Amino acid sequence: MESAKGTFSNFSWLNEPSEWSLSNDVLTVKTDNKTDFWQETWYNFSVNTGHVYGLEIKEDFTMEVCVEAEFTTLYDQAGLMIYVDEKHWLKAGIEYNEGQPTIGSVLTNQVSDWATGEYTGNPKKYWLRLSKVGGVVCVKYSTDNVTWTLLRLSPFIIADKYFVGPMCCTPQREGLHVTFSNITIRSPDKDILHSN
Repeated sequence: MESAKGTFSNFSWLNEPSEWSLSNDVLTVKTDNKTDFWQETWYNFSVNTGHVYGLEIKEDFTMEVCVEAEFTTLYDQAGLMIYVDEKHWLKAGIEYNEGQPTIGSVLTNQVSDWATGEYTGNPKKYWLRLSKVGGVVCVKYSTDNVTWTLLRLSPFIIADKYFVGPMCCTPQREGLHVTFSNITIRSPDKDILHSN
């Protein structure tokens, strides 16, 4: 796979928001009301309305992006997503929970799980990396775009193609302003788990 540094060319929307813009390969989004991705667990509902500006990818890949937003309301979230269909996807990034921005991920294989933890950096600007190799997905995050920390290593469904890109949702409101920049897509490192 050739590196596609700094370009959102050939991307398209899953659940296009009412307000968004793209200029100089910087994507700006304002979330619609009560948008989210979730399947069943605990809450006993299914919703598939969150915003993803994605690209169809068939081979193994690594995608990185810079995310900027002010997370203030329960479940405000923005990051990256790999999506096959309503029942098979993974989203990761910062999500507002328990009165603070946290770092976490949701893996859905028919039903959703949720793993979250304390975020010690500046939640208004951070970097996220999602890599897929075979039936494995690895997610890392960075507070400075220099040092990367493992967030999740998980199995993932093998499919003919994957829809991958920046994601944002606001299950409790509308109007989260998110900026995505410095998008890169490249072949994954030989060791996605231990490479920085």
